[in-house]
Amino acid sequence: MKNLPLSCVLLAFIGLQGCKKNETPKSGEATKVQIEKPISVQCYKALYEKDTLELKMNTLKSGKITGDMVMKILDMPKKVGKIAGEFRGDTLFASYTFIQGTYDKITYKNPMAFLKRGNELIVGNGKIETTMGASYFVKGEPIDFERVKYKFTTVDCVDK
Repeated sequence: MKNLPLSCVLLAFIGLQGCKKNETPKSGEATKVQIEKPISVQCYKALYEKDTLELKMNTLKSGKITGDMVMKILDMPKKVGKIAGEFRGDTLFASYTFIQGTYDKITYKNPMAFLKRGNELIVGNGKIETTMGASYFVKGEPIDFERVKYKFTTVDCVDK
């Protein structure tokens, strides 16, 4: 009688293992990440003194914006990364995730704001706070789009 509970637990365990083996594998569709195709692609370039910024911006059907940006700033390592964000009115609020130079062990992430005026995208300057490792624009503080260095103009997209 002492071994009866132990026998029942062992029998239940074997039964559950047997049921698990008869499960059919789930289709790969659930694990595939759907990559949304852009409905439009625009390329921009900003020049300021000896600095060059290049931006390739994809507009998705959902209204989200993705893209690639390269910043070549005088006397600094080249920054290469991706942007992701969305327009609120005429302003694109995006997050720029990038690496500096050839050192890819550290990834940086900064908030950015771009004001769209005609064919121009103007990079705004705003007060940024960092909380628990995340940087963001301070709520209630204005973003300046007048006294800026970088104004992107549209250019033809070139595949590299």
